[in-house]
Amino acid sequence: MPLPLAPRTDRILAVDDSPDNLFLVQAILEEKGYQVSFAENGRTALAQIEQSPPDLILLDVMMPGMDGYEVTRRVRRNQRRLGFIPILLITAHQQSSVVEGLDAGADDFIRKPLLDMDELLARVRSLLRLKHSIDEQQRLSQQREDFVSRLTHDLRTPLVASDRTLNLLLDEALGPVTPEMHEIMAAMVQSNKNLLQMVNTLLEVYRHDAGSKALTFSPVNLPELVQEVLQELMPLAQAQNLTLQMLSDADTAQLIVLGDRLELRRVMTNLIGNALKFTDAGSVTLRVAPRAPTADEPRRLLCVTVEDTGAGISPDDQITLFERFRQGNHKRAGSGLGLYLSHRIIEAHQGRLEVKSELGQGSCFTICLPMQNCT
Repeated sequence: MPLPLAPRTDRILAVDDSPDNLFLVQAILEEKGYQVSFAENGRTALAQIEQSPPDLILLDVMMPGMDGYEVTRRVRRNQRRLGFIPILLITAHQQSSVVEGLDAGADDFIRKPLLDMDELLARVRSLLRLKHSIDEQQRLSQQREDFVSRLTHDLRTPLVASDRTLNLLLDEALGPVTPEMHEIMAAMVQSNKNLLQMVNTLLEVYRHDAGSKALTFSPVNLPELVQEVLQELMPLAQAQNLTLQMLSDADTAQLIVLGDRLELRRVMTNLIGNALKFTDAGSVTLRVAPRAPTADEPRRLLCVTVEDTGAGISPDDQITLFERFRQGNHKRAGSGLGLYLSHRIIEAHQGRLEVKSELGQGSCFTICLPMQNCT
């Protein structure tokens, strides 16, 4: 029978330029079983936090060199690597300093002098409960993501093997195939292909969500990339009697973005494929054009619009369109992952993915990416 785990001792970092204040905090907190370490200024505190992140920071506001506000801002900027660390500000100032501290990212505050020890301990306990709750949520979320990642990896192996076997049968590598058998196996191949695509998309979603997706950036000629996807999907458009075309008035050789070519290709394939899937008659038209800087957007952007003459998207569906596992009300709606993944990829490229649509009037999806300067 495994031995029970020893109770966890919370580690608290107290930051104050007054040795008397540090001694008082140490006496109060260590008596209650907390492990306390000290720093006499902001820079020393940041170095200690980097080396060994504590469970809670008690932080004096007014210190020479670097005040508590700046320490708070720097800790919050590094939160992704450090994890969540609650910060309790200790201040002798009035409401304005409290507002500034909370805006900087602090979680609570207490006034100097520290006369009410019960209040200090209550605030410490409250923030540590918050810390433990958030840590547990992150742990469960990580377990879920690890499970899905392993599951999708394990699912891909039999799906790939099944796909290869079915194609061998279709090619009559193992013997003659009757027309009836060929029709059934062709349907199985397509179903298997759809399932494999869904598994691959799910795996990519969790890679992005877990921050483990590594992008390889290089100059990409966006019109050339769009044209490749159009050629690949042209048979699908022709089978549906739809017009699929790209329009561009600019010099396509100059329309360059810095991006991961495979990921951008994934986005374009998803958007154009969706447009074809939800359009029964008419056309799917793509336009590639630079967008001049504005006061609201000072960057020079290169935008691709995918416009269709399909059924359109309701206002309610547009609100949740880019959320994970949010399916539309259309009978052909898929798993709810493609647009979510596309949105994450464009965000990772510091770009935007927008939609305009009216029911019965078609839809227009627009990707805008920072444009590379060509000399």
